[in-house]
Amino acid sequence: MEFKLYNRGEKAFPYSLTSIPQPPRQIYVQGREVGELKQAVAVVGSRKPTRYGILVTERLTRQLAQVGIPIISGLAIGLDSIAHLAALSVEGRTIAVLPSGLNNIYPRSNVNLAKRIVKHGGSLVTEYSPDELATNYSFPARNRIIAALAQAVLIPEAAAKSGSLITAELALEQGKTVMAVPGNITSKLSEGTNELIKQGATPVTSAQDILESLGVTVTKLAPAPLRHLSEAETTVYQLIAQGVSLTDDLLKKSQLEPSVLNQILSMLEIMQAVEQPSPDTWTPKLG
Repeated sequence: MEFKLYNRGEKAFPYSLTSIPQPPRQIYVQGREVGELKQAVAVVGSRKPTRYGILVTERLTRQLAQVGIPIISGLAIGLDSIAHLAALSVEGRTIAVLPSGLNNIYPRSNVNLAKRIVKHGGSLVTEYSPDELATNYSFPARNRIIAALAQAVLIPEAAAKSGSLITAELALEQGKTVMAVPGNITSKLSEGTNELIKQGATPVTSAQDILESLGVTVTKLAPAPLRHLSEAETTVYQLIAQGVSLTDDLLKKSQLEPSVLNQILSMLEIMQAVEQPSPDTWTPKLG
């Protein structure tokens, strides 16, 4: 896929990236030009989220994207992917900032998600040349760009030593608003978000809280419309509708990679097409 290179100092180079510590010398963009994103929200969180984290992330992100708020994340496995998928589910705009070059999408399991983002009017952004691989350094470096492009950073769920907290710290250094969703005090994956709130992060319990923080007025958040299913989503949904309810059976019959199937199941649930009455069991929710 084609991409564009923007050097610092050029008119099309995002101004928000010029005023941060160690600004990137250039960015490579695939898909829609980034420019200056107004009222964008970065959504980052746990790579191994709980059920609570997934549901909170998809609900908040979907409602934000539905009213035109651009969603920024890092294409990582876990809540980053859920945030991108939730935005796509309502045909919202989403931007993925990568820790690698555009010819080496990281993680590889999200190559199809990256393609979907571009296909549906979103963007892939990176400061790394096309063939560069992700490194230990490139992940925290990527996080400063996520924070810079956004007006606010939302962390739905994160452990005490989560990499998401690096993004929160960078956002604070850049003068951005940091928001966190309070969680169960017995959950290890809510220790990071609860601590952020204790330190002054804005607590969030609804999308309206986020919109008010951004200065966006929406009288009522309507339910998100259901969009058409992709071919793979249709296959999985039909299997569930036919009574194939166990995740292992869906994996065998769909012949999809585990990571791809998990993304599709998350998307179908976000779209309220299926529900999960018990762990590893799926049933159709729509007629």
